[in-house]
This record gives sequence, C-alpha cells and structure tokens, in this order.
Amino acid sequence: MQITLIQGILIAVVVFLCAFDKHIESLMWFRPLVVAFFTGIILGDVSLGLQAGAVAELSYLGLLTVGGTVPPDPLFAGLMTTVLAYTTGCDVNTALGLAVPFALIGQWINTGTNTFYAGFLPGIDKAAEAGNESVLTRRMFQGWVLYAGMFALAAFLSVYAFQSGISAFVSAFPEWLVHGFEVAGGLMPAVGLALLLVVMLKKENAAYLLAGFVVMIITNCVNILPVAVLAACVAYAGFRRDVELAKIEAAGPSAQEGEFEDGI
Repeated sequence: MQITLIQGILIAVVVFLCAFDKHIESLMWFRPLVVAFFTGIILGDVSLGLQAGAVAELSYLGLLTVGGTVPPDPLFAGLMTTVLAYTTGCDVNTALGLAVPFALIGQWINTGTNTFYAGFLPGIDKAAEAGNESVLTRRMFQGWVLYAGMFALAAFLSVYAFQSGISAFVSAFPEWLVHGFEVAGGLMPAVGLALLLVVMLKKENAAYLLAGFVVMIITNCVNILPVAVLAACVAYAGFRRDVELAKIEAAGPSAQEGEFEDGI
C-alpha cells in the first residue's frame, strides 16, 4: 500500500513532536509504542500500529545511553516498523528486523545534531554568565527545533519520498532472507527484555519475576492484563510496607519497642 503526501506530512509532524519531546522527556511520546500508535491512526490501521509498536517497544526497552554511547533510535524503529509492515505487507516481526537500519539513521541524526550544536555552547555559557535569560531560552529552543526538524525531515523522506524504492528493494529480497528477518525480528523482543533484566533483575525482586512467569505458564493466559493487575497490587503492598518500615526506623528505637508492646 502507498502512503499519500498528506499522510507523509502528518507523519513528519508527529515525528517532529515526538522528537521534540525526546529532549524534555515530559510525555514520553518518543517511545516506539506511542509513535507507532499515532502512525497507525494516520495510515488508517490502528491495530497494525499497536502491534508494531508493541514489538518495537519490547525490542528497544533495555537500550540505555551509557556515557558517550548512543544506541539505535527507538523512535525511528517504531515508526519504520509500522510503515514497512503497511507498505510491503510483511508481518510485524519481519518489519522489525528491516527497521534496524532506520534506527541507526536515527542514531546518526542524534549524534550529528548534538555534535553540530556543541559549537554554540561557548556563546550559551557567556549568556549564562551574563544572566541573559532570553538568549538562553532562544538557544535552548533552537537546539530542540533543529533536532526535531532533522528527525521530521528524515521521516518524511523515508515514509513518502523514498517509499517506492524501499518497497522495491524489500520486494527483491529472496524468500530465505525475508524469513531470516522474520526470525531475527521475532527474537528481538526477547533480547530487549533480557537487556532490561540485566539492569533491573536483583535478588530482591527475582522471586516476583519467577512468580509471574509461573502464573502465566499454569493459567496459559493469553491476556497479560490480569497478571499485570496482580503485579500492581503486589507492588503497592510492598510499597506500603516499605513506607511503614521507614516511618518506624525514623521514629527511633523507642517507637519500635512500643510497636512490639502494643502488638503483645
């Protein structure tokens, strides 16, 4: 299916807003699930947008910026997973594998724009020393607009201007290669979740992870929402317990003795 000019412009606007939010991180619109959802609305296939956004979100969930390293861009991954699945007719797992080069384009835009704007930092430092708030505000928004504008331009070129070439290129792939992308795309969500667990999994919460896994296996539940609600209840109970323990510790030893006496 082809993407019209109006759809291409609307997608570019969505990407601009999502990339702008990426700097301020207030609405989390730059996440793959959000940008894929909006893209699905524009393309008239919300279900496809949600499916593509879900697999892209899981795949890029554990990618973190450490030091000066910049990971592949999740915003572009969610966008192009949806667009490639829509224009080529492939399933979302295959589209996810095909979207990896576009995620690297987002990575290059991120690095390039930040490197370019670093040349303006001496002037910004001087404005800060002089207390010139108007210059600081203007320079700040200029950097955000430049960053978001580059993402919007790249998105428009990818989803509209070059869509015929991209579709023809993908269609020329042999069946075994397409199957390889499908397998790789199917593995990426598991890899993303594993990367997240490397950071989050501790001995204190490993039991909860195992309990949730066992519940899913025993119940053979297709809908994960009930397990998520149960996990939220357990998390809230643990949070309240920690709050009460913190209050007792803050009150001192005498309060702890009083608690035990009242209990007896």
